[in-house]
Amino acid sequence: MCGIAGIFHQDTSSSVDPSLLKQMNDSQTHRGPDDDGYFFDDGIGLAHRRLSIIDLAGGHQPLFNEDNSVCVVFNGEIYNYPALTEELTALGHTFGTHSDTEAIVHAWEEWGVDCVKRFRGMFAFAIWDSNKESLFIARDRLGIKPLFYSQLPDSSIAFGSELKVLKQHPDLVKEIDHRSIEDYFTFGYIPEPKTIYSEVSKLEPGHYLLFERGKAPAKSTCYWELDLNKPAIDQDGVDERMIEALKEAVDIRLVAEVPLGAFLSGGVDSSAVVAMMSQLQQEPVNTCSIGFDVKEFNETEYAEMMAKKYQTSHRTGQVNQDDFELIDKLADLYDEPYADSSAMPTYRVCELARQHVTVALSGDGGDELFAGYRRYRWHLNEDKVRNFLPLWFRKPVFGLLGKLYPKLDWAPRIFRAKTTFQSMAFDSVEGYHNTMSIMRSDARNALFSDKLKKKLKGYKSIEVFRHHEQKAHTDDPLKLVQYLDIKTYLVGDILTKVDRASMAHSLEVRVPLLDHKFVEWGINVDSKLNIDGMEGKFSFKKALEPYLPHDVLYRKKMGFAVPLVKWFRGPLQEKLRKSLLSGPMAESGLFNTDYLETLINQHTSGKRDNSAALWTLMMFSAFLEKNMS
Repeated sequence: MCGIAGIFHQDTSSSVDPSLLKQMNDSQTHRGPDDDGYFFDDGIGLAHRRLSIIDLAGGHQPLFNEDNSVCVVFNGEIYNYPALTEELTALGHTFGTHSDTEAIVHAWEEWGVDCVKRFRGMFAFAIWDSNKESLFIARDRLGIKPLFYSQLPDSSIAFGSELKVLKQHPDLVKEIDHRSIEDYFTFGYIPEPKTIYSEVSKLEPGHYLLFERGKAPAKSTCYWELDLNKPAIDQDGVDERMIEALKEAVDIRLVAEVPLGAFLSGGVDSSAVVAMMSQLQQEPVNTCSIGFDVKEFNETEYAEMMAKKYQTSHRTGQVNQDDFELIDKLADLYDEPYADSSAMPTYRVCELARQHVTVALSGDGGDELFAGYRRYRWHLNEDKVRNFLPLWFRKPVFGLLGKLYPKLDWAPRIFRAKTTFQSMAFDSVEGYHNTMSIMRSDARNALFSDKLKKKLKGYKSIEVFRHHEQKAHTDDPLKLVQYLDIKTYLVGDILTKVDRASMAHSLEVRVPLLDHKFVEWGINVDSKLNIDGMEGKFSFKKALEPYLPHDVLYRKKMGFAVPLVKWFRGPLQEKLRKSLLSGPMAESGLFNTDYLETLINQHTSGKRDNSAALWTLMMFSAFLEKNMS
């Protein structure tokens, strides 16, 4: 895994300052501690930080074609590069290395912008073609690897693997995008293509940019989309293909010239990956897991069950319930507001893994692909009512119930109906948006100051879902919300969390369940096979029965959480009050101070569980302290 950076001027008379590009590149040394490299030409500069994985001797970047007219910097892995190398060699291209990076250069020469359609892997790369005076930037289909870019005031383009790379540029406009604040307090992250800054964007998954001298500024172009309208795969198709497809996706990710292993949480997805790895390699699989000294957050017994079954070389670390030191690091790690508290144990498991391996396989993506989240089942049940009762009836009746019904966080789920009543007053997509919201629209309305509401100009975060809804082209309510999660939650939360946490330790993480061919096949498994009664991800689990213990497959999903409720009522209470009620948070004028105090008091008194909202606020405060003070 690596980091890339670059500056592109439309005017060839403008040269790139080598010291500035080096400063940008050095800010991401953690992504590639093994090597660095630079390329400069008229009006263009490219930079690279390398974590050596394949072709340790010959994979230095930037890497060129035969006559040095085409240059690439690349972050990721192209798993089908041997086949591409063979095909391109037959077409007359000459290779000087055994690295996957060189396949990108020659694929660009042969197929131009369509080269991205040939790549199977995770990637973010930039190609400079001096013959065409063009800069081509692309990101992989699912967004496993990140890429940020900005058009600067002088019309030049700056880009990098992390936002901190762009922040090194003195001309970067760091004006807050207030729409991103609305998005953040809804989702807990800022969804693509937005960032916290109005003049900086994330390149969306499955998109590319082509900048050409003398032409209008590039617009992001989509080169890949999920097709939800293929014939549904029935039980016979699942039984025949599931394990074969999974094993193949794992197999192509086992190529490395450095130590390789896997995360093993004890959940279905990571256990499935480890089971396949154990059949594909002769030596024991290196596995690692993180536990907690709080029983309800600890699932290491299931990881150890899998480790014993497959005789893996297993290591377990532990997060102490009072391990707070990471809190202040998160703002540096993620560069913009990010509120998934499981970033802390993810950081720790990456830290543990890196002590023994350089590459780790993970099980991310299975819940989105095969409908594993409990919220999917609740959503389908709500949709049954929506289909029975018209909106003109539901909106006033359930809207009133949603306002009047108390927020009973302490009660059994069946009695915690406030969110359900609110969601029932909406159509299906807005109802799911309400379910997914960390702070729902009424809470955000109470939280935001008049100043912030004026800046928003009526913008609402539901627009994020509406945008993707238009592209889904499906009448299947389950496929639609899976699609929404793949386009938003998966890339904005899950993959962002893993990329930053792993790269902080110079660890490469590969994601077999997000192999695009596996995704294209798996997303079309019949919805009726994915949810069976109250059992989610049923088709996947059924196929894995010969490989995983029953207790791993069919236990209650635990998740990768930390004890926020206890923290905010105990050791973090003073830190919470200080960060939310003073300093940059108070000075920003963005929030209603009385409502902040209400949230804190309700939680610390035990009246309500506001831990998710309070953590989201605390992480926003940390961002302000790091970047606005």
